[in-house]
Amino acid sequence: MAFFLAVACIYIISLAVLVLLEASRRSRAGKGDRLPPGSLGLPFVGETLQLYSMSPKAFFSSRLEKYGEVFKTHVLGCPCVILASPEAAKMVLVSQAHLFKPTFPPSKERMIGPHALFFHEGDYHLRLRRLVQGWLGPDALRALVPDVEAAVASTLGWWEGRVASTFHTMKRLTFDVGVVTIFGGRLAEHVKEELRRNYFVVEKGYNSFPIAVPWTRYSRAIKARQRLGAIMSGILSARRAGGHLGDDLLGALMRYCDDGGAALSDDQVADNVIGVLFAAQDTTASALTWILKFLHDHPKLLEAVKAEQMAAYEENDSGRLPLTWAQTRAMPVTHLVILESLRMASIVTFTFREAVEDVYYQGFKIPKGWKVMPLFSSIHHSPKFFEDPQRFNPARFKVTPRPGTFLPFGSGVHACPGNDLAKLEMLVLIHRLVTTYRWDVIGSSDAVTYSPFPVPKRGLQARLRRAPPTATVSAATAAAAAPEQEEGARGREHPGASRTTKQRAQS
Repeated sequence: MAFFLAVACIYIISLAVLVLLEASRRSRAGKGDRLPPGSLGLPFVGETLQLYSMSPKAFFSSRLEKYGEVFKTHVLGCPCVILASPEAAKMVLVSQAHLFKPTFPPSKERMIGPHALFFHEGDYHLRLRRLVQGWLGPDALRALVPDVEAAVASTLGWWEGRVASTFHTMKRLTFDVGVVTIFGGRLAEHVKEELRRNYFVVEKGYNSFPIAVPWTRYSRAIKARQRLGAIMSGILSARRAGGHLGDDLLGALMRYCDDGGAALSDDQVADNVIGVLFAAQDTTASALTWILKFLHDHPKLLEAVKAEQMAAYEENDSGRLPLTWAQTRAMPVTHLVILESLRMASIVTFTFREAVEDVYYQGFKIPKGWKVMPLFSSIHHSPKFFEDPQRFNPARFKVTPRPGTFLPFGSGVHACPGNDLAKLEMLVLIHRLVTTYRWDVIGSSDAVTYSPFPVPKRGLQARLRRAPPTATVSAATAAAAAPEQEEGARGREHPGASRTTKQRAQS
């Protein structure tokens, strides 16, 4: 009897302690320590299984509907706060960026290389970002147009006459453009192919489960990354032995010195080269794939784009002369299509940051160490900012969107430094594609898969065939074919919004 009384006393005391702790927690919550609504799911696993069993779009949409624009979850081994408003994204990425650091799982840092600039912040990040952005900005890209056009011609030539995954074909293109951007024209073909072969093994393992068991994708990727390091070491040694580091991004990284005169180590150079290749690959290839799908699904819009591109084609002596930088800046209809494709596809669904201290937002506490995920896709598909957001309507971008509502390349100091290069690839590809070829989509293209970025199912299987160009199209005809602003298409004016698309493109 005494034993049972003792057990009962312990139970009552424990229950009382739990009640007091809960009361204390609620008291703190009333003072501003209230966590956002949401569920952390199962212990350790969280809601990761739900995320993988659904599409990311369905996962986040269901919770946004239930909890609102600020909610908590637990995915990929981390407690997270999801933020789905322009104001929240600006807070994390711009105005209060010092309270949040970029963060990636250790397995992904190991795969690319811990010295890659997008794993860092502070002086190292700012200096390297400035260097890389200089080689990926408009001034440097002017001279790169012929190389991009050559890569596009080679890729489409390979695709012609065969059925292939559009996405994997576009990855061939983005890799070739990345290589010529980094190495100039100095990389021997056999070295390029060795680089390509090992890079794609690394890429396949990047999003695999990180267990270093032999024969797994992750294990094979780690070995391929070591081979990439050896290939880069050979390239660096050859350049130094030749006495000329090169007038390209690699040469700039090799010449770089900080204020104290310290140069980058070979590992730092290699990690940043692999990082640039990685950043230039899947996101741009995904965007190009969606552009082809949207043009295929909207024949009238395709004709308007073709009319615009044929004007440049005829201006270049029926394609005998190369495309120029000035011509890529004067493609307003095509530019609208690119912007709407980036909004609709929302290739980068979210980005990861980590709170470096307790942060309070809209009465909720974001604890130190928690991950924070600004949800770009939700902003891009919100009817508050884009009327009828599920409809493909390039004309909506004739009016500049409200600031902070269109973030295809991120925002702040960690925004993608290669966005101008990506847009150049899109413009050049569209020009060559619509003036020289036609493509037929094979099978259904409406389902979406994530790998990890969204792409049409099976990568948009399509057959490419050469087609003779149509008759000469005047610039006036191309302008007349431009999509009109549909009634009710939504935008918000702000200083400079009255400028035409062409004027914005040329600035």
